[in-house]
Amino acid sequence: MTSNNDSPTGTTQLSDPSPHLVSKVFTLRFTSTARGARLARRLVAVRLDEWGVPYGAGAHDTVVLVAAELATNAVRHGHVPGRDFQLALRVTDAPRPVARIEVSDTRTERVPPRPGTLPEPADGGRGLLLVEGLAERWGWHPRAGAPGKTVWAECALT
Repeated sequence: MTSNNDSPTGTTQLSDPSPHLVSKVFTLRFTSTARGARLARRLVAVRLDEWGVPYGAGAHDTVVLVAAELATNAVRHGHVPGRDFQLALRVTDAPRPVARIEVSDTRTERVPPRPGTLPEPADGGRGLLLVEGLAERWGWHPRAGAPGKTVWAECALT
C-alpha cells in the first residue's frame, strides 16, 4: 500500500479560484485482495468521520457502502496479478456537499456496462445495482496514461 499523503490520516487541500469551493482529497493504492478492499472501506469511513461526516449518518453509510462495492469490484473483476488498485475520495463543499469515489484498476478488457444498462443479476453481481441505486451519478472511463479503467460514483452529503 502506498500513499501520496503525508500521513495515513492527512488530507490534501485543493486550491480553487472560487473561495466557496473547498475540496478534501484522500488517495491511496491498495493490494488487489479482499484484505485491500476491506482496508479501503475502513479508511474511507475514518476519513469521512474526520471530515465531519460522522459514523451513523446516512450520507456516511452510503458513501462507505459505495466505496466498498467499487473496491470489491476492482478486486473481483479488475485484478491483474502483481498490480494494485487505487481509491480516491474527494469531498467538495460547494455549491453543495458531494463525495466522489473513484476506484482504478489495471484490467483493460473487462469493463462494466454503462449506467442505466445494468442487466438483471443472476448469481451475485448486485454491486453495481447498489451503486446505481445509492449514488446520484456513476460511470466509468479508461484510465488516463495507464492501462485499465476508473469506475466512479458521486453521492450527496446532505
